Amino acid sequence: MTTKFTTEFRQNAVRKALMRSPDIKLKSMAEDLNIGYSTLQKWIRLSKLNQLNPLTSSSEIAMPVTKEQRPSDWSNQDKLELLIKCGSLDNEAVSQVCREHGIYPHHLDEWKKEFTTPKENKSDLPRLKRELKALKKELNRKDKALSETAALLVLQKKIKNLLNESEDE
Repeated sequence: MTTKFTTEFRQNAVRKALMRSPDIKLKSMAEDLNIGYSTLQKWIRLSKLNQLNPLTSSSEIAMPVTKEQRPSDWSNQDKLELLIKCGSLDNEAVSQVCREHGIYPHHLDEWKKEFTTPKENKSDLPRLKRELKALKKELNRKDKALSETAALLVLQKKIKNLLNESEDE
């Protein structure tokens, strides 16, 4: 059997397909890689069955490419463990560890931000929405009252001016 694509190319194509953003269609990715859409689908199916990369020697272990390798599928504990592991490493070593785990160094930066930036509690969201609505309503009421007061002051000045003019005559 003659293969047109290397095992490494197939693995990288499947990784890229599984890690793509939701707005990128698999068909367009296949076109970008210069492979058939059905071929890419077949490779993904085979990788999920751990049959994409055949063993070349008995000591070599084929690493399955699964959807679980996507950075978005990592658990918080796994993310934290990898961040701790990479914390004292230089950039080259971090890149090596990332390659071993099928991620990119920028994923580590994103994970670091996730852990360091405070998040709003989802249970607070309805309460905050109610408060915002009440504040907007109060602001609108006060704005109307201020407009009404300003109009009354203008009218009051006009009346005084008219009364002063009529007394002068």
